Amino acid sequence: MKLIIAVIMAFSTLFISCSEENKQTPPPAPAGKSDVELLREKIAADPRDTTALFHLADMYERMTMYREEIDTLKKIIAVKPDTGYAYFKLGAAYNRLGQHQEAVSHYLKATKYPPQQPMLYNNLAVSYGKLGKVDEEIAALRKAISLRPKYAIARMNLGFALFKKGDRKAALEQYEALKLMDEGAAVSLKKEIDGKRK
Repeated sequence: MKLIIAVIMAFSTLFISCSEENKQTPPPAPAGKSDVELLREKIAADPRDTTALFHLADMYERMTMYREEIDTLKKIIAVKPDTGYAYFKLGAAYNRLGQHQEAVSHYLKATKYPPQQPMLYNNLAVSYGKLGKVDEEIAALRKAISLRPKYAIARMNLGFALFKKGDRKAALEQYEALKLMDEGAAVSLKKEIDGKRK
């Protein structure tokens, strides 16, 4: 028994020390350089590094530098024109800038590539709504819900769009469905329906 315990302890020590050796710590960033500067340098060295480009675009988004985000996402598409996620992110950036037609254009491009994401269609619908294209807004929201039937935000937005179009009955159907998914969203929709009725 003592021999078995000794063998197990020896293997445990060997395993722990090997796993500790395999851990790699990233080199420290040069003093005074920001993450954005480091990414820019990396991209300058390899302009086709889409991973670095995506990281840079995400940083620009977090910094609300949407023009820079757009320029960076366009570089990704120049390298990989079939990157649906880049078109999706472009749509979101244009939407934040209030350029809803550009947003629609890029969201539609994103729909041509897998995977089909319900959030894409919800965002597309929001842009259509900002342009006053209610029929297109409703169609996009129905697509989002077909992809994820319990997508509460899309269902709430569909209720708003249906009510905006004048179909109170259909809007109330969305309210009834929402009550089972998200009480807060249901209450928001019901307030809109009841408020406009007066």
